[in-house]
Amino acid sequence: MPRGVGVPTMVTDAQAVQLSPDVPVRRYEDLLRATTAIAGYRDIQTFRERFAEELQRFIAFDYVLVILLDPATQAVQWRMFHAPGRNEEVHVPDFQPHETPTGWVYANQVPIVIHDWHRETRYPRMREYFKQYDIRSSCVLPLTTVHRRLGVFAIGVSRPAAYSAEEVEFLSSVANHLALALDNALNLESSRQAEAELKDKNDRLELVLDLTNRLVSNLELRELLREVSGNVRRVMKCDAAAVALPEPDGDCFGVYALDFPDSKGFLTEDTRIPVEGSPLGAAFRSGKVELRSRSQIQADCPEACSASALREGLRSGCFLPLISKDRVLGVLALSRFAEEPFSQDDVDFLEQIVRQVAIAIENALAYKEIAELKEKLAQEKLYLEDEIRGEMDFEGIVGQSSALRHVLQMVETVAASDSTVLLLGETGTGKELIARAIHDRSRRKDRTLVKMNCAAIPTGLLESELFGHERGAFTGAISQKIGRLELADRGTLFLDEVGDIPSEIQPKLLRALQEREFERLGSTHTKRVDVRLVAATNRDLQKMVEEKQFRSDLFYRLNVFPIRIPPLRERPEDIPLLVHYFTQKHARRMEKQIDGVPVTAMAKLTEWHWPGNIRELENFVERAVILTRGTTLQFPIEELKNGAAHPLLVIKSSSSERDEIVRILREANGRVGGPDGAATRLGLKRTTLISRMKKLGINVSARQVS
Repeated sequence: MPRGVGVPTMVTDAQAVQLSPDVPVRRYEDLLRATTAIAGYRDIQTFRERFAEELQRFIAFDYVLVILLDPATQAVQWRMFHAPGRNEEVHVPDFQPHETPTGWVYANQVPIVIHDWHRETRYPRMREYFKQYDIRSSCVLPLTTVHRRLGVFAIGVSRPAAYSAEEVEFLSSVANHLALALDNALNLESSRQAEAELKDKNDRLELVLDLTNRLVSNLELRELLREVSGNVRRVMKCDAAAVALPEPDGDCFGVYALDFPDSKGFLTEDTRIPVEGSPLGAAFRSGKVELRSRSQIQADCPEACSASALREGLRSGCFLPLISKDRVLGVLALSRFAEEPFSQDDVDFLEQIVRQVAIAIENALAYKEIAELKEKLAQEKLYLEDEIRGEMDFEGIVGQSSALRHVLQMVETVAASDSTVLLLGETGTGKELIARAIHDRSRRKDRTLVKMNCAAIPTGLLESELFGHERGAFTGAISQKIGRLELADRGTLFLDEVGDIPSEIQPKLLRALQEREFERLGSTHTKRVDVRLVAATNRDLQKMVEEKQFRSDLFYRLNVFPIRIPPLRERPEDIPLLVHYFTQKHARRMEKQIDGVPVTAMAKLTEWHWPGNIRELENFVERAVILTRGTTLQFPIEELKNGAAHPLLVIKSSSSERDEIVRILREANGRVGGPDGAATRLGLKRTTLISRMKKLGINVSARQVS
């Protein structure tokens, strides 16, 4: 029988032991370079995209096929087919193992050479398939490592008898390298999949723990449900999550919380969903989990769904009753755009979540019913608010308002980068605490946070403080000094009141930020630094640029990521938390036991506009702690009525009062009146402040306050 007809030629391992002298060494060098590149593929998708390109560098072929098989069933798990030069999509039929040489090669771990497909009789279906593409000869080789059998590697060309024993020997080397690369890619993919599964489990555990902490302490129902919806949607990889509670009439659900980032606007928190006929109603009335596909949702509730969920494009849903003490309080609804059913594992996990949520809802409703008993619940309210404060504490930043949360979200966003941050806000709003939070969440947290208040340092010394100086650089420079910029190398430099930097120093600071280099005063040696800058100001830098008081190029360099710190009057809901925080802080220092805060007094504090912001509030609370003789905090509320709740009122020493006024005047750049002047910042009338300044001997000049 002629060669290549009937039974295929089989090349044994013995023929591939010796390196053939007929194969040029250069070709093996090409193989080494290509396989080195192939070994760098870290996943199967990259292998699919790049392998054929690398192979063409040293082997000519009209098709190449790589198949990975299931070791138990020999079913195809993954396939890559490439036919260079063909623009049309090449369709590869699903051949059975006995219809191709693949199964035999995989089972026997021996290469097969088909010298002429036109004369091959053993695999008729494959012969007819290759005739379409004028493939005449092929070589099929096993893909095997010392650990396992992976599959087969096949290559073919349009001419007959293309593969000699030497060529098969060379292709066996290719297959060996290919098997190693594939094995590495498969192992890495399995590892990544395992890591992803572990991450999902950890995310779910973290969600349970987080909810356990938050649900027991947050009694503001709508905010609580919004937080639950967002966290559950993210962990469960859903597109929409909502908590629906029945309306008082019992006929409809109100959507109390909705987290739906890609909503088209058909489903909102104002949507009312009928109980009758809806999947939410089914879950609510049965007390059991309801799973729905798009068609089932449409069949259950055509009117409501056509106006909301279906018009949003949601195609699958999971509806879980919120049950506490055998009472169904509402429904947690999760939906996806994809026709991806929720698994039993998903349902089991969500049932743990809804049990906690139901308890939290019941607690919130109960608290709402008895909220009118204010004085009786003062101790309980203090405890609950302290618990909330503990949950929301952000390295000493106290509060839970949406305005503060937005700031903290921006801090989390920018902290990991090395970008310059510009903190904008009135004096006393806590810009230094925000700067500390950015540093502590950055990659530089183990290095130094160096702080410098540009308004508190005389102009003549500011350059030396910032850049340092050499001995003898100026009169009084008796020793070398390292500047704040150099101290902050590989750390963070916080420049407070950056708007007060004199114009002659601004170009030097700009150069240090852009080029990361500077010279000490009196030195010609350039020093390089790696510094992350956080700047802060209570001034309108853009307006200063327009008025030629601040360099525009420096402003743009500072204004990379601006964060506006809201004044206390924009976050009144944080005032009770701050009052309790400062009360306990100063009570511990003064060794006093203060447990209660009068509700009426707290309401007055919340209504006050606090022009001095948190600093003013803290000083006011400190004075109240000093005045308190019992266990209930005693506030001088009459001072709020007179508009005189300012830190200067608690300063009895004239020297301390003078220092405070001088500091505020410097922050206001010497301006006494006006909306941003010292009088406004101090909460005093302009004439009153001028009178005190005269009494304390404070003079205001164009350049400085003395």
